[in-house]
Amino acid sequence: MSTFGRAFRFLPFDGVHLVSTGMNHGGCQGFYLGALNVGQALAIGGRFDPERTLQMIEQYRVTTAYMVPTQFVRLLRLPEEVRNRYDHSSLKVVAHSAAPCPLEIKKQMFEWWGPVIWETYGGMEGAATIAKPHRWLEKPGTVGRAVAGMTVTILDDDGNELPPGEIGNVHLESAASTFEYRGDPETTRSAFRGRSFTIGDIGYLDEDGYLVICDRAKDMIISGGVNIYPAEVEGTLAAHPAVADVAVIGVPDPEWGEQVKALVVTAGTVTDTAGLDQELITWCRERLARYKCPRSVEFRATLPRTETGKLLKRTLRDEYWAASGRRV
Repeated sequence: MSTFGRAFRFLPFDGVHLVSTGMNHGGCQGFYLGALNVGQALAIGGRFDPERTLQMIEQYRVTTAYMVPTQFVRLLRLPEEVRNRYDHSSLKVVAHSAAPCPLEIKKQMFEWWGPVIWETYGGMEGAATIAKPHRWLEKPGTVGRAVAGMTVTILDDDGNELPPGEIGNVHLESAASTFEYRGDPETTRSAFRGRSFTIGDIGYLDEDGYLVICDRAKDMIISGGVNIYPAEVEGTLAAHPAVADVAVIGVPDPEWGEQVKALVVTAGTVTDTAGLDQELITWCRERLARYKCPRSVEFRATLPRTETGKLLKRTLRDEYWAASGRRV
């Protein structure tokens, strides 16, 4: 745990750590246990409320925190006068993981809170990379470079290593240990190639060894033989002020196999969605290649997410694919 403290600048017996997500979540546990082990007090918030979170940061002079990207979105959707009401100057390190953070959302968090946002990538299988604030600002979109003892490689579907800049399956290899999925030898076998393993993500390494995650392999949309990564489209839509939450999925298309569909929860300030679907499609077309943009937008009251903010996309896709007699 002393290594953890040095890695994330959690100073011994100096500061307060904010617990703003479920304490049973692996990422949250890693950080609050790390904080406890260097002698930091915990400020435990219970069920997440964005304004209450800002109140706690000011009240307890919070120095470190762990959050997930959905919380960033909800914080940014607070009215400006509410956001400006609370002092956040005590913050030193706010780490996030668990799901992709839209590029524009993270830029807005940096503009608001300053260079305190750290990103980690990995899973219960092992921590893989860290993106410190100054490195992310130099290389927007990266999840960082491999931590000590971990090797990151990009492999094609045949297991061949790909050069920098080419997208493929992200594989990790730990010098310290290996693992297996409890009671699931088939999943264990499918995850490993030799000593390296994948947790199901697609991405690439740049020339300096910094990793960029494109999406989950199982969430990729293939339309007319072209790969489309929903996370990029979700990030674009999440930056629109009328969007509170969004999921982008592939739905059946008789000509193209799949087409891109956006499921949107509107912000509380939206009272009428007439014409908003076309506005959101146009918003995407101004920022993305046309083939990546949603062909349709559907408005929902809520989207199914886990307590830690992960979208349950299989649940959403099944609604559309069940009637087609096929599954993606």
